[in-house]
Amino acid sequence: MEQFLQEAKNASRILSGISGAQKKIILNEMATAIRENTKNLLVANALDMEDGKKNNLSPALMDRLFLDEGRIDAMAVAIEEISALKEPVGRILDGWVTDDGLKIEKVTIPIGVIGIIYESRPNVTSDTAALCFKSSNVCVLKGGKEAEHSNRAIAKVLQDVLGKNDLPTALISLLEDSSREGVAKLIKMDKYVDLIIPRGGAGLIKYVSANATVSVVKHDKGQCHTYIDKDAKLDDAIAISLNAKVQRPGVCNAMETLLVDKVIANTALIELKKAFDKEGTQLKGCVNTQAIIEVQNATDKDYNTEYLDNILNIKVVDGVEGAIEHIVRFGSGHSEAIITQDLTTAEKFLNAIDAAAVYLNASTRFTDGGAFGFGAEVGISTNKLHARGPMGIEGLTTYKFKIYGSGQIR
Repeated sequence: MEQFLQEAKNASRILSGISGAQKKIILNEMATAIRENTKNLLVANALDMEDGKKNNLSPALMDRLFLDEGRIDAMAVAIEEISALKEPVGRILDGWVTDDGLKIEKVTIPIGVIGIIYESRPNVTSDTAALCFKSSNVCVLKGGKEAEHSNRAIAKVLQDVLGKNDLPTALISLLEDSSREGVAKLIKMDKYVDLIIPRGGAGLIKYVSANATVSVVKHDKGQCHTYIDKDAKLDDAIAISLNAKVQRPGVCNAMETLLVDKVIANTALIELKKAFDKEGTQLKGCVNTQAIIEVQNATDKDYNTEYLDNILNIKVVDGVEGAIEHIVRFGSGHSEAIITQDLTTAEKFLNAIDAAAVYLNASTRFTDGGAFGFGAEVGISTNKLHARGPMGIEGLTTYKFKIYGSGQIR
């Protein structure tokens, strides 16, 4: 692994000599190559899907793993969108002249070598590789074993484009070791790796955060909530809640707990249950919820669980204060939403909730790099420092100070 990472580190120096215009051309070639290799990618993905069935992966994980022509084309579109973004490197963020006559510029630069540890979703391979290349970073990708055929095939397509442009394939490195031991080694290679971004289950995030000597930006679990206030439009509340839960349950920005103001619980819960029953959602609820509709009992363990499945907790709360109190206790700092027509209540919620994304009258499913206009993302950061929320190319840069003098001494 050390030799592998040394090659990645050496390759990072080459990126500084590639212009923004060159990167655009190469990224568009990558998008074209993805489309031209659709058949090969489908064959590779079919092998992973077959293994997934043998290993009894959950329906949600199988959905995350699955590729079809539409999803492959979406991968190509994401690369094209990343290509079209403004050049993130070399931007002058600030500039001034000191009393000593020194001209100082604060300039964006790449972070260097970024290790990305992820599970299930093959599109993460192309999204993160393109974002890192656009921001002049080398990426070291460590996908999960369940997607190894798909990840290898996608990485080869992108590396072939690098080769045709006389660039080292180490700029987009896929770490073949998919074992837990491989993760343990990678996260301690601070001599070669500048940043680790883990994307996966709570166990992976906790392990990496506790054991890494490389700096970590966490993509923590999405314990997302939607609160329906007494002043909400019920039709909007039902539509938004359904979207947040059932449109794609196996992703981190899907809602896991629905909070309902006690003032409207008697009427709202009956309508909500009808809607979720049509979608086959398994409902769990607090004692007050169970007094109104027939659902399974929800415990504190349930409120702490990221289901990534079509399962939903419901809790009746005492107004916006009750909703805030519940989210403060159980939220993961990912995405939280309030549905209300009262702007005073809305602002109280939006200001009080400490999460990467807080919504008024919209689904938490919008917490996504593409939906935010970033082209794609390397993850949804639940960190408070450096980057937060959907982490696009700007989150993959840091800065340095360039100082121009004319013989000054201190």
